[in-house]
Amino acid sequence: MLPVTREKRTLHLNSASWHRFMAVPALLLFSVFFLYPLCRGVWTSFTAWDGFSTPTFIGVKNYRDFFHDDRALRDIQNTVLFALGSAPLLNILGLLLALLMNRTFKARAAVRSLLYLPAVISPMIMGSIWYLLLQPKRGLLAILLQRVGYISNTNWMLSGGSAMLVIVLVNVWQYAGMTMIIYLAGLQAIPVEHYEAAELEGASRQHIFRYIVLPQLIPALKINVITNIIGSLSVFDAILSLTDGGPGYDTESLSIYIMRMCYGNKTGYSTAVALILFVIILIPVLLSLRFFNAREDR
Repeated sequence: MLPVTREKRTLHLNSASWHRFMAVPALLLFSVFFLYPLCRGVWTSFTAWDGFSTPTFIGVKNYRDFFHDDRALRDIQNTVLFALGSAPLLNILGLLLALLMNRTFKARAAVRSLLYLPAVISPMIMGSIWYLLLQPKRGLLAILLQRVGYISNTNWMLSGGSAMLVIVLVNVWQYAGMTMIIYLAGLQAIPVEHYEAAELEGASRQHIFRYIVLPQLIPALKINVITNIIGSLSVFDAILSLTDGGPGYDTESLSIYIMRMCYGNKTGYSTAVALILFVIILIPVLLSLRFFNAREDR
């Protein structure tokens, strides 16, 4: 084994130092825009602050008040219910669309673009469009139903259960195309030789999907599941534009609750609720990461 010369050792140290130096700007940005706001937010959550006056330290009172607030607990329930409905549907529909769009047919590029198009529209605008479409008697959907002989004056937004269902479906309709694109990229990364070898061995479509497609879609699954969990638990725009949290507070999410508490001169309290929401999102994200990382290692 040849000895390492002094010049090579110096070059290696200089290279390592240069790499560390190049990471400094990223670390500074991360500290300024994430670590500092997070630490400041933790401190603010232990204070009574209206956003203008000097904060007053009150300990864990904000957290105690939150778990004794029936409206806040109802908002947690609404947020979790929305996530349980939205995230699985987004992944199932996105995967089905990706499997269809992975086939060769005429106008495939145009169909892919149309499916993805709703994702580039602002959720506030999309929610407002669907709000007008779903209006009883004068909405486009009601008019089309009347044309086919079905007359209904039902207002889907007057019931908490039906309103939540509408919000979930609108959200899935808007973002299924984005989920599809990620799955489609995963499908196109699978070598054609794997399919050909499986067909030569006499494998059925179900076996090909289970033992060839799904294992190689783990990275795409991880991205979609985690992003959909984060997006669903932090839902804001779709609910605000469609129902404004109504009727009453039946569809109000925790994000909307945070905004209203902040504008209600309860900045310290709203910061505490934001940290609670952060933990609510962090738990399923970490569990999902652990699950998919274990599958990737296999």
